[in-house]
Amino acid sequence: MSLIDALPTPTRQSGHLNAVLICLSACMLSAVWLLGLVSVAPNRIVAGISYGLVTAIGWPGALLVSLLFVAMGGLAIRPSRLHYCAQLCIVTLTLLLMPFGLMVADHWLIDPTLPQARLGIGAAHWVVLFLLLLCLVELRLRLGLSRLWTTLLLSSVGAAWLVCAALWLDNLALVQEFQARDQQFYRAMQQHVVLVSTAVSISVVVGLILAMLMRRYQRLQRTAFALLNFLQTIPSLALFGLLLAPLAWLAANVPFLAQLGVSGIGTTPALIALIAYSLLPMVRNTYIALDEVDSNTLEAAKAMGMRPRQRFWQVRFPLALPILLEGVRITAVQAIGLTAVAALIGAGGLGTFIFQGLGQAAMDMVLLGTLPILVLALIVDASLGALADALRPGGHE
Repeated sequence: MSLIDALPTPTRQSGHLNAVLICLSACMLSAVWLLGLVSVAPNRIVAGISYGLVTAIGWPGALLVSLLFVAMGGLAIRPSRLHYCAQLCIVTLTLLLMPFGLMVADHWLIDPTLPQARLGIGAAHWVVLFLLLLCLVELRLRLGLSRLWTTLLLSSVGAAWLVCAALWLDNLALVQEFQARDQQFYRAMQQHVVLVSTAVSISVVVGLILAMLMRRYQRLQRTAFALLNFLQTIPSLALFGLLLAPLAWLAANVPFLAQLGVSGIGTTPALIALIAYSLLPMVRNTYIALDEVDSNTLEAAKAMGMRPRQRFWQVRFPLALPILLEGVRITAVQAIGLTAVAALIGAGGLGTFIFQGLGQAAMDMVLLGTLPILVLALIVDASLGALADALRPGGHE
């Protein structure tokens, strides 16, 4: 059986053409020809000079890229299952070729007599990458692929990019920023992951307890949701600022809290703020998940002689788990982004590079902080989404 036959049947039927993929292909073709593909700077301080498609990778490379995008759009004129599979191959091939295009530009444009020369990633690369991801979303829906498929595909592409960057792209500005502060990067990554993991774990436990209390005490529901909605309306920086004074007072007047590391700046206010922001999606999804379990199923469990605690943990909770996991997914992705702001109050994390880069007008340092955050969010979103899909009835089929 071929790979095409092994793919699931498309979940949506096509018309005479797929306007989405045609528009995306046209936008990608326009972007690579109208925007700068790369930039070259003699050092970190001087602004780089932008170079277009032909100058960066030559006419053969330009024609290959154009042919891929034209073929992408041409296959969308009369879409079929076979054409969608071919388009998925084109998207994957284009993603894999992107670092090789940078290697060609590095070879042609970087002067070996300038040891401080840097190759920057141009606007065309970012636009095409964004549009390729949109194409991947459309193709996933058309082919009925699970989130696990796209997660594995993007993980493979990311691994190929890392190998290319580590072995052959020493002149890439982003790689140079990493090499100059690799230990700081690993430490910031660890701080970011620990903050997110701790905040999400606590919010999951507190959210489950709150949702169960709200189901038992209906009067608590309105008050709790009103408070959680109010916390969501407070801007993150404002909430961090509001926590500084009371936490500093507690650290100064309660020695036990000071010994635990509580202070007006650092990890403590960051964790409190992240938990506060994480509670609403967690509580809401948990409450809805527990409430939407079929009453007939619970009655059947009761008729079988199961006690209330058994009915909850063996029937209600497993059936509610897929929706509950969607709440965990939303909470985790939100926390990954918000943790970047925690760097402003000394909590560390990848946001440190973002704000240092903005202060030094070094956009490659900003990218050093933002790209891992984006990758973390995508991995968590895809992984938890795939797990939730697999736990739904029929999700394993």
